[in-house]
Amino acid sequence: MFGGIDEVDWAALGHAYGPADDVPELLRGLASTDPAERDAALDGMYGAVHHQGDVYDSTLACIPFLLELVANPAVQDRGGIVELLTSIGGIDLDGDDELDPEDAEFEYAANYAMAASAVTAGADVFLGLLDDEDRGVRLAAPLALATLHSDPVRVLGLLRERLGVEPDAEVLFACVEAGGRIALRHGCLAPEVVEWLSGLTRVSYGAGLRLAALAQLARCAPDELPANVVPGVTGLLRELRAEPVAAASSGAERPSTPTLVGQLRERHEEEAAGRHAPWTADLLRTLHSGLGDRVDDRIALLADQLCSPDWGQRIDAVRMSSGLLRTWRGAYEELAGLIGEQLADPEPRLAEAAECALEELFTLARPAADALADRVAADPRAWVREWASGPPTLGNALTALARAGDRRAVLVLARTLDRPEAPRDLGYALDHLGAAAVPLVPALRRHLGELDLDEELYDRAGPLLYGLTALRAAEAAPEVLRLLRGAPEYRREWVFESVLRALAAFGPAAYDAVPDLRALLHCSDISVSLAARTAGALWAIESDAGAVLPVLRTALEASDSAGRRSAATALGALGPAGSAAAPALVELLRAAEPWTRVDAAVALWRVTGDPERAWPVLLAAWEEFPYTRVATAECLVELTAEGADGAERILRRELASLRRHNAVDGGYGSHDIFTDEKLLALCRRALTREGPTA
Repeated sequence: MFGGIDEVDWAALGHAYGPADDVPELLRGLASTDPAERDAALDGMYGAVHHQGDVYDSTLACIPFLLELVANPAVQDRGGIVELLTSIGGIDLDGDDELDPEDAEFEYAANYAMAASAVTAGADVFLGLLDDEDRGVRLAAPLALATLHSDPVRVLGLLRERLGVEPDAEVLFACVEAGGRIALRHGCLAPEVVEWLSGLTRVSYGAGLRLAALAQLARCAPDELPANVVPGVTGLLRELRAEPVAAASSGAERPSTPTLVGQLRERHEEEAAGRHAPWTADLLRTLHSGLGDRVDDRIALLADQLCSPDWGQRIDAVRMSSGLLRTWRGAYEELAGLIGEQLADPEPRLAEAAECALEELFTLARPAADALADRVAADPRAWVREWASGPPTLGNALTALARAGDRRAVLVLARTLDRPEAPRDLGYALDHLGAAAVPLVPALRRHLGELDLDEELYDRAGPLLYGLTALRAAEAAPEVLRLLRGAPEYRREWVFESVLRALAAFGPAAYDAVPDLRALLHCSDISVSLAARTAGALWAIESDAGAVLPVLRTALEASDSAGRRSAATALGALGPAGSAAAPALVELLRAAEPWTRVDAAVALWRVTGDPERAWPVLLAAWEEFPYTRVATAECLVELTAEGADGAERILRRELASLRRHNAVDGGYGSHDIFTDEKLLALCRRALTREGPTA
């Protein structure tokens, strides 16, 4: 093996971390007889040579040697190498986008294209792997063929033949998945694949294979799914639960390795231990993805899974429920309640998964509030989580209970405030509890007043200030002013921003802060943004437009976009008292930054009371930048909408949309559900209010 490897000038090639002179050692490591060395080598290939899916010139140079390794039956763990080659060669480039050779992305695109060509040219090696003795190789080969081989008709025929002789259930499912991949990549073969998959759903086949076929039908031809897909799938799951528990993985005998590859394998084996048919998770995820916006069907399927006697199916359902809730709107009361029931399960992984899922739901978790309260009461040790490095934080169940707005969380939060160090994130839970959390104010003040004015001040004070701001606890003004007067140089402006938000929320009750704010306003070394925020706090306290308008009008003309946005926000709070700044706000409606345009439009509407010039900007942003919709909906609730043509149309369309406005494939934020539910509530209020409130 490795003929010619030493003739390659590896040092002249590169990977994610510089010269690729270490690549020959990685390639030889893949052929080692030592499992730990093989894991380390594969880890290195993904970490450097194919870092985050990138293809470098060294990646291209590796392809012939990787194909040689795959073809050699003496090499162990070749399935991992097949998966690596599938990833290297399987990147689809959009043929409609032609990159200019001078474009910075041209080299990357060219490398991807060359990688696909090189692996495809050697893809015949995968044909002989479908009946390999190594189960891991047979698992990886179908997708490699479906992704990379240039003769999909031949591949499809081989996959269909394999179903008649393959003894391993998961390999059969891999063949079915590969068939779905072919249908998606080669439209001319889709009808044949769909007919094949539909045939596999018949009762003459095993429950697992029928479930795999349904999952791929959902993926490549959802319209071909039977009308009774949910009861059909739940019936298959019951059949699978009647089968024996999966045997323990032989991988348990493999030495533990510190590599990412080893850790992922161990995690997979731990997840599968003691479960019925653990592979159903992947099939059901594929099925749910294919069902897409059929939210009611997906809720019904998940509800059945959550009632399963198999804890493994329930933990899968909890995790899939999180994905559904983050992406789609629906009637989730039953689902939230069923997730709550998992909190009492003796399997710790299931209960912990339920806590994490409910923590993201905020008020949607209210059907599980009793279960959350029971969970919190049962284990005081879990109220606060201690970390090896970093400050303590609230436990997941307690956070979920507080975010749901349940007043039972308040007494427990009070107990956590008896600790010498308050949980770092406690303050962020209080705005969901409203007036019920007011009894916590004395303890919050005590913690804030005891903080050292050192370089950790921002990290420690920020959450406490957030909580006091949410509760509008004006009695805490002395403790807040102490920070304004004594904040250290390190992150001083960050501390000031939190302090200013608190003082603005306290309003006239924070009048003692006026001299300090006026002095800060005239400091020569503060940023434009901080000056604007200071002016906003002064207005909230003493309502003197003459004292703040000059500062805000100057900030609107600054080159700093953060300063302009802060000034616009502060001017909006002035309302009609800020009308003298309207011409400058009109100028900002043409700003390059979308959020600057939106903030200026909101402020202009607030200071003039007329949406004529602001509304077209907000309407355009609503369509192009969905994250701006909450700000616009707030205006439609608070201000007169006369002249906002099309407002009713977009509000009704938003309420009719099943997909959350901030759902992003492949990513999410911890407050996405909360923000989208807030948008829906604002849209309803805007449509039903009897008249303007401002």
